Amino acid sequence: MTRPGFLAITAVACLLGLATAATGERPIDWLLALLTLVLALAAHAGANVLNDYHDALNGADAANRDGLFPFTGGSRLIQQGRVTPEQTRALANWLLAGVVLGGLLLAWATGGGLLLVGLAGLALGWAYSAPPLKLMSRGLGELAVALAWGLIVVGADHVQRQQFLPLPALAALSYALLMANILLVNGLPDAASDARVGKRTLAVRLGARGSALLYLLIALLAHGWLAFAALQQLQPLATLWGLLALPLSLAAAWWLWRQAEQPAGLRPAIVLTIGAGLVHGLCMAAGLAGLG
Repeated sequence: MTRPGFLAITAVACLLGLATAATGERPIDWLLALLTLVLALAAHAGANVLNDYHDALNGADAANRDGLFPFTGGSRLIQQGRVTPEQTRALANWLLAGVVLGGLLLAWATGGGLLLVGLAGLALGWAYSAPPLKLMSRGLGELAVALAWGLIVVGADHVQRQQFLPLPALAALSYALLMANILLVNGLPDAASDARVGKRTLAVRLGARGSALLYLLIALLAHGWLAFAALQQLQPLATLWGLLALPLSLAAAWWLWRQAEQPAGLRPAIVLTIGAGLVHGLCMAAGLAGLG
């Protein structure tokens, strides 16, 4: 239910925030960095479990016969009778309660500015799945995901510097856009079942071809922004290493267009999309760390 395989994208977001912080004058506090990582992973896991709970309530996962496990269609643990919805909700609550307590401790140690980041992140994690907002069901899930992963980068930097600076937000933008593409491509195998239960995700609203075109636009925008920001000295030239992910994004876009009408064939596009995000963030982080 926590989707451990997907937690890597959160770990990379933390690394990117640490890398932007490493360009400053303060040495990295590795104990604070570890606590930041643990809390970010717990928040992501809690949001995943909460999504399983609400997709069980609205019937989306029960209606889904086309999901590509383990990428889409939920964990299926509720549908298999291995856990109850109540147990799922309890796990989500415990995870998020731990994040709140740990976040308060971290904010006490590093300054109250982190409270703003933490509250915004928790609000997005809740609003993504839970009524009345249900952002994913309104076609706003990709925006919520982009904002949430951008906040992780900004928060990891803030923990180290104890102030807000432009660099982490600027560096986070391209990574956040690629995170939105993960949700977009994952939504296509689930689109038919989501539509049947009234979930109007972006994949449902745009259809297969429209989603494929938007995917390509987002991928080009992410890498185009990175190139523009580096060449305009809005962020260090070393971040251009993130462009190594562009071939993966383009390969995923090509596969997505080719298989858009056949959701069962989208697994390679999903894997390439996740790989593009990880490579993008890791290469940017490596480039920035070399400046520290």
